[in-house]
Amino acid sequence: MGWTASISNRCLFHVGLKLMFFSRPRNSAWTSFPPPPTPESSESCIGGRALPPHHVLGRAGLQRDMAEAHQAVGFRPSLTSDGAEVELSAPVLQEIYLSGLRSWKRHLSRFWNDFLTGVFPASPLSWLFLFSAIQLAWFLQLDPSLGLMEKIKELLPDWGGQHHGLRGVLAAALFASCLWGALIFTLHVALRLLLSYHGWLLEPHGAMSSPTKTWLALVRIFSGRHPMLFSYQRSLPRQPVPSVQDTVRKYLESVRPVLSDEDFDWTAVLAQEFLRLQASLLQWYLRLKSWWASNYVSDWWEEFVYLRSRNPLMVNSNYYMMDFLYVTPTPLQAARAGNAVHALLLYRHRLNRQEITPVRGPQWAGDGGVVLWPLGHMGPGRQLTAHGFLQTLLMGMRPLCSAQYEKIFNTTRIPGVQKDYIRHLHDSQHVAVFHRGRFFRVGTHSRNSLLSPRALEQQFQRILDDPSPACPHEEHLAALTAAPRGTWAQVRTSLKTQAAEALEAVEGAAFFVSLDAEPAGLTREDPAASLDAYAHALLAGRGHDRWFDKSFTLIVFSNGKLGLSVEHSWADCPISGHMWEFTLATECFQLGYSTDGHCKGHPDPTLPQPQRLQWDLPDQIHSSISLALRGAKILSENVDCHVFPFSLFGKSFIRRCHLSSDSFIQIALQLAHFRDRGQFCLTYESAMTRLFLEGRTETVRSCTREACNFVRAMEDTEKTDPQCLTLFRVAVDKHQALLKAAMSGQGVDRHLFALYVVSRFLHLQSPFLTQVHSEQWQLSTSQIPVQQMHLFDVHNYPDYVSSGGGFGPADDHGYGVSYIFMGDDMITFHISSKKSSTKTDSHRLGQHIEDALLDVASLFQAGQHFKRRFRGSGKEDSRHRCGFLSRQTGASKTSMTSTDF
Repeated sequence: MGWTASISNRCLFHVGLKLMFFSRPRNSAWTSFPPPPTPESSESCIGGRALPPHHVLGRAGLQRDMAEAHQAVGFRPSLTSDGAEVELSAPVLQEIYLSGLRSWKRHLSRFWNDFLTGVFPASPLSWLFLFSAIQLAWFLQLDPSLGLMEKIKELLPDWGGQHHGLRGVLAAALFASCLWGALIFTLHVALRLLLSYHGWLLEPHGAMSSPTKTWLALVRIFSGRHPMLFSYQRSLPRQPVPSVQDTVRKYLESVRPVLSDEDFDWTAVLAQEFLRLQASLLQWYLRLKSWWASNYVSDWWEEFVYLRSRNPLMVNSNYYMMDFLYVTPTPLQAARAGNAVHALLLYRHRLNRQEITPVRGPQWAGDGGVVLWPLGHMGPGRQLTAHGFLQTLLMGMRPLCSAQYEKIFNTTRIPGVQKDYIRHLHDSQHVAVFHRGRFFRVGTHSRNSLLSPRALEQQFQRILDDPSPACPHEEHLAALTAAPRGTWAQVRTSLKTQAAEALEAVEGAAFFVSLDAEPAGLTREDPAASLDAYAHALLAGRGHDRWFDKSFTLIVFSNGKLGLSVEHSWADCPISGHMWEFTLATECFQLGYSTDGHCKGHPDPTLPQPQRLQWDLPDQIHSSISLALRGAKILSENVDCHVFPFSLFGKSFIRRCHLSSDSFIQIALQLAHFRDRGQFCLTYESAMTRLFLEGRTETVRSCTREACNFVRAMEDTEKTDPQCLTLFRVAVDKHQALLKAAMSGQGVDRHLFALYVVSRFLHLQSPFLTQVHSEQWQLSTSQIPVQQMHLFDVHNYPDYVSSGGGFGPADDHGYGVSYIFMGDDMITFHISSKKSSTKTDSHRLGQHIEDALLDVASLFQAGQHFKRRFRGSGKEDSRHRCGFLSRQTGASKTSMTSTDF
């Protein structure tokens, strides 16, 4: 967005503000809205003292959901990645006004869908029923309007005394419409008030208080039946602005374990100066924005953390998702691509018709966290505790925001010199395909319908069989999308002039498909190395075989294995994860394959050949492509990916211990990281805020004093198991409290981020906020959500579950760790780090994670049979995890390649 405005726009803006402030009734909330406080000088007590060096706090960084921490690291005080100042000259009030304006424009662009969803939980038929009832009462000489319809008739045209009956019908219709609208408005207000209640998050295990029971019953009444995807958007509450005093207090509490006494005392001084001099002014502007715009932080988060970042998207911003771990439905590459593309387009069709049921309920953490199952879809044989039943029941009642679903398909992130923008098309009837350095345009629709999976397979097979070579520099053209954003923006200007049609075919596609020439996935010969290579291929590929600007790239390997590479700015992981779960279940279980591995159905010989895209590349682009390829290869080769399934226990064991699965893993990760690095560090964990309108994520700072106390006890040979177990439960309770606070809009980092953005608009220098946003996250963690367990039969087919995904490290000397609970008895971890760092090693941390999990499990009565592996010994067990993979691949219930469904 531009940071300057014309005089006429400013005048219009100030007039709008005057109307907004002075046209409201005296009994409205605005009469008590405080005026903006006057800032005092911020120089008196700071004294120009330089910030002290910290062993943990240093380089810029924010947070992420899956891959967002790397983007946040690029958010420096100057709001650029190269240190150059970007002058934010527009008044902050104008920026708030524009944020609200963008929100309203999005609503107006979906007028018809907004009408259908806006009347929910009512329906257009309910208006007809109400009108008929009024007409019937009028026929029976009853007046349900208490004389209002007669008043309406008097206001209607007389038409020369004719059409008296028509005037009565029109009056009844107008009265019915007004009454219907009033009832719908009442339902919306009531539902919004109900959804603002978060007391259910604080319920103790196995109990449900009377207020929560009453709330649950009222939500059932007001929620309606058969909602569409966006039916609840108008009823979702807005994300609250936390108290700035509470935020600062929580922040200081979070950094206490990782700072020395001297550094903490200095940080506390900066915090007090901030509260005294600047906090009230910045908070006032945030409250104003929260009243006017849909969300007080999400649009700024998208712009400054993602779109203004100038770093390459590859590794830094994108994340990946894997196929089934132990099975491949068909070894035929074209067949797997045909079914997968068809399944994705079926999902898009349902999305366009809003036939996707809104996701409901608390997704506890880590990109949405442990997602609970919808009521009635628990799966055969699943046992629930009272607390589990409560949370599952609540999950079926509390809707989450669906705004991020809009940009899954037909979306491209367009590079800009200083800022990217997201281009989203209403529709696209083709996909862009890359194979052996060549680009193709493949139509996805016939005249009347979507192409069948067999027809799509035929098209992909034609591409695989095409012997034509790539044109000079065409093979490496996509490496430009892995270049720094400013560089790619400049080159794209020339490319758009010389090869506009081909560029539009790629950027205007529904999504990008890469048909890789190499196999991937788990192998029996070297299971550990093959999984690591699989993850690396999905995250970075060869640097020139993914179009990283597209919302996602479907990757199909030569042996039929699938994967997904996702650009992060348009949405968070639970959205793409929901789509991926549907895709895997649909292409495998519903569409299926014939006995010979092909898609079911028959080829269509009348289909035209896929269109080969022609790139007329000017000479000046050739050197840019070579430089981009060199940089992409350096970045790719520097990433150390490690994936391992932990199969000794899983969610069922943790549930028997009456603990949160996510909290169990998070505290174990603290123990593993301490053993790996010998110190504590700021830890990022992503939690969703989709309980609120247009909410995205919040940070859970998992390295707490309670967790550190437990880790120290585990490393102290004089501490007994009961003592360690007590400290572990305290740490878990603290983590749960932080997680619930983040989910309910009372987190720390998004609030501090928004305060910092306002301070930059106002040109206020805040040493405290500058220090906050110069932190580095050496451990960034995320849990991959499983949202649709009813699509998979994990009891009869336990191998048919996605093995999750991962992301690049957020810091040059840090780790990125994601994990997914596969069924009840397995946890798959994805670890990444930089090979250039002498402080990190992904395989070493993986071994520490396994050791920590076993040590923690052995503290419990149910886990006494687990051999203690590392506790307090200082020596690592020589046993290697490869045995787990080997046993799994050898004892899998289904073969590695199964083609008959």
